[in-house]
Amino acid sequence: MDANDVKKQAAAVVIGSLETPTLTKAELAELLFDKLGLNKRESKDMVEAFFDILHDSLVKGQDVKLSGFGNFNIRRKAPRPGRNPRTGESIPIKARNVVTFHASHKLKGLVQGDAPPGEDFE
Repeated sequence: MDANDVKKQAAAVVIGSLETPTLTKAELAELLFDKLGLNKRESKDMVEAFFDILHDSLVKGQDVKLSGFGNFNIRRKAPRPGRNPRTGESIPIKARNVVTFHASHKLKGLVQGDAPPGEDFE
């Protein structure tokens, strides 16, 4: 088994039977329904509640840490000069907050094929 086979196997363990590269809330709720046996309403509510908590925390300026997965951080970007690529005109870019994500060492190891695919994310 080469490194690519390990990566494919790890991806299959993590995302189950997803056929598309984008994981939607509906697909996530379906996976909870299939894997945990929750009913569809509970699955949908659980997914919505998770994203509501994540969203609300980030809007309040709080960082969110998902152990074994990664960290979502709020970073303040200072104002800076910019340029319109079409016209070359200089335009000011306002200061703003941005969300950044940093993967945990466990997730990075799994993606790189360094960690066994069945390892828990705790």
